[in-house]
Amino acid sequence: MRVSVSWLREYLDLPADLPAADLEQALVDLGIEVESIVDLRSTVTGALVVGEVLDIEELTGFKKPIRFCRVDVGAANGTGEPQEIVCGARNFAPGDRVVVILPGGVLPGGFAIGARKTYGRNSHGMICSAKELGLGDDHSGIIVLPEDTPAKPGDDARPVVGLDDVVVEVEITPDRGYALSVRGIARELAHALGVPFRDPGLAPAPGATAEPAYPVEVRDTVGCDRFAARMVRGIDPTAQTPGWMRQRLTVAGVRSISLPVDITNYVMLELGQPMHAFDAARITGPLVVRRAAAGEKVTTLDGVARTLTAEDMVICDDTGPVSLAAVMGGETSEVVASTTDVLFEAAHWDPVMVGRTARRHKLFSEAAKRWERGVDPALPLVAIERAVGLLTAHAGGTAGAEILDLDHVRPRTPVTLPVDLPGRRVGVAYSPERVVSLLEQVGCHVTRGVDRLGEDPGTAGVPAGGADVLTVVPPSWRPDLTDPADLVEEVVRLDGYDRVPSVLPTAPPGRGLTWQQRRRRAVARSLAERGYVEVLAHPFVAGSLADLLGLPADDPRRAAVRVANPLSEEEPLLRTTLLGPLLGILKRNLGRGHRDLALYEIGAVFHPRPGVGAPPAMGVDRRPTDAEFAAADAVVPDQPRHVAVVLNGDVEPAGWWGAGRPAGWADAVEAGRAVLAAADLPADRVEVRAAEHAPWHPGRCAELLVDGVVVGHAGELHPAVLAALELPRRTSAMELDLDALPAAPVAPAPTISGFPPALIDVALVVDERVPAAQVQQALVEGAGELLEGVRLFDVYASEQLGAGRRSLAYKLTFRAPDRTLTVEEAVAARDAAVARAAERFGATLRGA
Repeated sequence: MRVSVSWLREYLDLPADLPAADLEQALVDLGIEVESIVDLRSTVTGALVVGEVLDIEELTGFKKPIRFCRVDVGAANGTGEPQEIVCGARNFAPGDRVVVILPGGVLPGGFAIGARKTYGRNSHGMICSAKELGLGDDHSGIIVLPEDTPAKPGDDARPVVGLDDVVVEVEITPDRGYALSVRGIARELAHALGVPFRDPGLAPAPGATAEPAYPVEVRDTVGCDRFAARMVRGIDPTAQTPGWMRQRLTVAGVRSISLPVDITNYVMLELGQPMHAFDAARITGPLVVRRAAAGEKVTTLDGVARTLTAEDMVICDDTGPVSLAAVMGGETSEVVASTTDVLFEAAHWDPVMVGRTARRHKLFSEAAKRWERGVDPALPLVAIERAVGLLTAHAGGTAGAEILDLDHVRPRTPVTLPVDLPGRRVGVAYSPERVVSLLEQVGCHVTRGVDRLGEDPGTAGVPAGGADVLTVVPPSWRPDLTDPADLVEEVVRLDGYDRVPSVLPTAPPGRGLTWQQRRRRAVARSLAERGYVEVLAHPFVAGSLADLLGLPADDPRRAAVRVANPLSEEEPLLRTTLLGPLLGILKRNLGRGHRDLALYEIGAVFHPRPGVGAPPAMGVDRRPTDAEFAAADAVVPDQPRHVAVVLNGDVEPAGWWGAGRPAGWADAVEAGRAVLAAADLPADRVEVRAAEHAPWHPGRCAELLVDGVVVGHAGELHPAVLAALELPRRTSAMELDLDALPAAPVAPAPTISGFPPALIDVALVVDERVPAAQVQQALVEGAGELLEGVRLFDVYASEQLGAGRRSLAYKLTFRAPDRTLTVEEAVAARDAAVARAAERFGATLRGA
C-alpha cells in the first residue's frame, strides 16, 4: 500500500522535521515491512511548471495523431513567450492548464528533457502525464489540472500535483489487515512515535432509522453479518473529482473513474472499509443478499461474465445478481455518466468466503484483499457518513434521512491472559502495569483479576491457589487477536523487539553426528566424487505415476498417501519411490539442451500404514498428552530414506583422446555398489544378482542384497516406461533403501605389509547364468588368508567356449604380512581358489 505523509498528518501529529529514516525505522520496529520511502521533491529536477494551452495545431501525415501546441508558461522560460511543444496526447484542449517540464529538467528514471526538432517542428519541453512524473501508472493522457486549481501559468507545479510530499509504500502481512488504510498506519505510527492519534473511525455517524434507505434482505447472516446503506439523490452527474482527492488516489495507485466511485475508493483507503456505489435508477426492486445458486451468472465491472458457485455471495435485485459481493460490482448497476441518484453500500463480509471467491474467480480486487484479511465491523455507518458528506459537498444533491443498518455482528469473545505470560514467554520482565498499558494502546478493554482456581487456558505451570490474570476484550478492528499468544505478541511488538534478549542456547554435549547422518554424508560425497549431481525434487506426484512406471497391481508402491491440501491438484500424492520425481528432473534438463546427465537424490519416501484410521483432533490450548502423541504418530506414514540415481548420455565423453562411452545398466549397478561401499559394508556381505522388478528392463536389472536381504535395484529402465515418460532409450537408474542397511561393523585396522605382492590372473569358464559375484566369492573362500584382493577385469563369450558358456577373468593379488611369498605358495593359493570355484560352479581354467 502507498500513502502520502501529508494524508497521515491529518490523523496524527508527526514532527515537522521527522527524517525519512526515522519514519522507516518506526514502521519496521512495529513489524511492518517498508518497501520504499520516496521524497517526491527529489524525483523531478529542473523547471516543472504550470502551463496554459493557448492553441493547438493538428499535424497530419504521420502514423499517429500529433499535436503542435503553444503553451503559456509565464516567465518560467526566461522570455515570457509561449513555449512550443509537440505532444501526442489528445485529452486536453485550448484553455486547459497542464504540467510542463522545461528543457534542462530530468524526469524519474533519469529521462532528461531538452529542446529538439521532431515531426518537423521544434519542441521545447514536454507536457507530462502522471506516469511520466512517477505519480501513477496512467499513461493514457497528460495531467489536466482542475478548473478550481489556484495556480497560474509559470508557478511551480510540484505542490499542485503532489510532488512536494513524501510517499511511504509498505507491505502488509496477512494478519494485519487493519493496516491497509491510512487509519491503521496512522494508529501504528502513533504507538511507535508516542504522538497523539485522531481516529477517523470514531467520527460521529447517525444510526439506523425506522424507514430503511432502500429495502434490503440479508438471507445469510454468516456470510454478511452487517449491511448498511444510504441514498443521495439529485447529484450533478458532471461533477468532477476534486484535485486533492484525485492526487491522493493517484499516489495510492488507484485510477480516477468518476466522483461517486472515487469517493468509495478514497474512503476505503482512508478508513479501510470497502464500499460500493449503486446507480439507484438501475436497480429493479428490493435488494437481496444471499448465496449464489450453482451455475448462476453475473457480469462484473471488468466486463467478464462469471459463473458462480454455491459458496459465492451475491447482491441481487429482481433481475438477478447485480454484484459479486465483497469482490466486485456488476455492470448492470454501476454508476454511469448520467447517474443522479447514488445508493452507497457498506457491509461486513465473512473473510473466508471472500478469500475463496477471489481465488476461485482469480479476481484479487483491492476490496477482496482487505476483506480476507479482516475489516472492522464497526465502520459501515462511519464510512457511509463520510462518503455521503464528500458526495454532497462536491456534487450537490440531497442526502436521504433514511439509513439502513442490518447488524448481526457478534460481540468479541474475551481472552484470558495471565499477566506474567508475556514475561515468561519472551524473557523480558514486563510489569503488570506495562502489559495493561500496551494492550490498552492497541484498543483492548482490559480488566484485572485473580483466577482462584489457578486455571490458565493459555499456558501450563501456574501455581494453584490463584493467578493474576487479565480479561482482555480485543477491539473490533483487530480480528487477529483471538488467544493469549496473540496478546503476548502485541505486548512484545509495541514494547520493542529490540528489548528481547538474543541468547544462543548452550549446545548439549554429545558425539556430534549420528552414524545414520555420517552414512548419508558419506554416500552423498561418494556419488558426487563419481560425477553425479545432487538434486532436490518435490515429494509430490500424480496418481498416474504408478501406471507410467509400469508397477504391477499388487505392488506396495501403488499405495500412496494423499495430501489433504495439496499445492497442486495434479500432484496430490506423496511419493513412494524417488524415481518418479527424479526422472521428471532428468526430462526437464534434457528438454533444456543437456545431453549427458548423472543425477542423484537422497530423500524420504512415504508408505501409508494400513488400517490406522484418522489422527486424533488436537487443539492449541494445551500440550497434547503422551497418548495423543502416540495416536498421532501411529497415523504418520513410514518415511524410509532412499538414495536414487539416474543416468543418460555419455558417462565418458568422446574427444581427441578417443571414443566416449555411453552410460548403461552396469554404471547404475556400480553406483549401487559405491553406495554400499560408502556405507562401510564389507564386500563379502554384499551380493548382486539378476532380477525382474518394475520399472527396470527384465533382462538388464540387478537386485542388491546385504546379508541376503534385498535393499535395492539397479539397471536399465524398461522401454515401455521410457516411452511413457518420453525419455531416451538406455536410460538407467538405481534406487536403494538406506534405512534398510544394517549398521556398519567395527572395522579392524588394516594390516600393512612391506613385502611385495604376487599378481596372478585366472580366467574361468562357467555357465553364463552363474553370477560373476558368486564366482568371485568362491575364489575368496578358496584362496584363504593370503589373498589380498580380487577384481573382475574381463568377460568373454564365443563359440569356441561353447553355447551358454562365458569366460570370467579375475586379477588375484596375494601377499603375506611377514615374508615374501614363494612361487609355490602363490600358485598353491591360486589352485585352491580355482578348485573351490570348480567344486561349486563347475568352473574350468580357460585354455586348460
